[in-house]
Amino acid sequence: MLTRLLPLILGAFTIGTETFMIVGVLPDIAADLRVTPAAAGALVTAFSLSYALGSPILAVATAGIERKRLLTFAMAGFVLANALAAFAPSFAWLMAARVGLALAAGAFMPAAVAFATAAHDAAHRGRAVALVYAGMTGAIVIGVPAGTLVAAAATWRATFLCVAALAAVAALGVAAVLPRLAGIASIGLRERLAVGRRPDVLALLGLTTLALAGAFAINTYVGVLVEKALGVGAQGLAGVLMVLGLVSFFGNLLGGYGADHWNRERFLAGILTVLVGAFALISFGAALGGLGGGAAILAGLVLWGLFGWAFPSTQQARIVSLDPTLAPITLSLNTSAIYFGAAAGSVFGGLAIRQWSILAIGWAGALFEAAALVLLVATSAQLKSMRRAEAESLPCSNEKSAKASATA
Repeated sequence: MLTRLLPLILGAFTIGTETFMIVGVLPDIAADLRVTPAAAGALVTAFSLSYALGSPILAVATAGIERKRLLTFAMAGFVLANALAAFAPSFAWLMAARVGLALAAGAFMPAAVAFATAAHDAAHRGRAVALVYAGMTGAIVIGVPAGTLVAAAATWRATFLCVAALAAVAALGVAAVLPRLAGIASIGLRERLAVGRRPDVLALLGLTTLALAGAFAINTYVGVLVEKALGVGAQGLAGVLMVLGLVSFFGNLLGGYGADHWNRERFLAGILTVLVGAFALISFGAALGGLGGGAAILAGLVLWGLFGWAFPSTQQARIVSLDPTLAPITLSLNTSAIYFGAAAGSVFGGLAIRQWSILAIGWAGALFEAAALVLLVATSAQLKSMRRAEAESLPCSNEKSAKASATA
């Protein structure tokens, strides 16, 4: 299994590295292209919006294409977009390259997961999908700090070249190793939108958007904040990002365990409460300064990594349990909600920097998490009553069907 999936794992690793390494190189990009850090944050906004809007459209448009061909062309496009980013002569050029990167990633990742699912029997599908996503997790732990170190040793442009090289290897691996697999039946945009308009689905998607907006209000500018507040250089920043990545890995495991063993609504309420405190602690520590302030910032980052990364898996479990038959649609909508949240967070984080200073991004993140907590509490009772009503209606429906059959 592992040999066949290696190109997909490497592809996911390169996409995850490019997606998140912007955190570590954002200060260098801002300085080199002569824009403010707040303006440079638009690179995250452009990527996130392009992925959120483009991924479902591309999934519909490319459904009939043979999977191996689609994966090869998507990763080749990722190589080209990274090369364009590496040689970008202006900020606008780099912004356009980030849009191209998002579209290529939005075509590759759903197709990679679908391939891993279709190429294995039911007993091995879960592990196959987990292996593909392990590439994304590895990017957070290894790829992001490594990209920061490469930028320190050379330039931020070298990080895009390195990712382009890895993506080229992944594209060649897809072409050489993966078997051919026919295209799949697509779920149309109309059906996706119809599901997305359901009140229970909207409530869950709104929670995802708010929670991720809080995270990305900080994540987009955390490199700038750490360098300014802790007074560290690129190597120190890489070390902080590596610690954050390791903690995030265990946070993902915590989320998976909690989703299976604890009440999910209560667990999510606890997660959001901790995140409000963690993000506030980051801004408080940055304003405090000194050894105590630095310790507060690091404590906030650790809490964020541990509990922030517990949120996605728990929320996805709630979404699947809402209606398992609609899981392919609702999970796709949730992915778009994640990237809409990332876009909103980067925008509002930038506004907080312009209005006050870089030290305010923690308060901006805490505000979003508090709003998410309020939404969770407000909608949990409603969702429970809807589930109860559906459960109570089932016996009635079955009884009516039985009477109708008897009459017939």
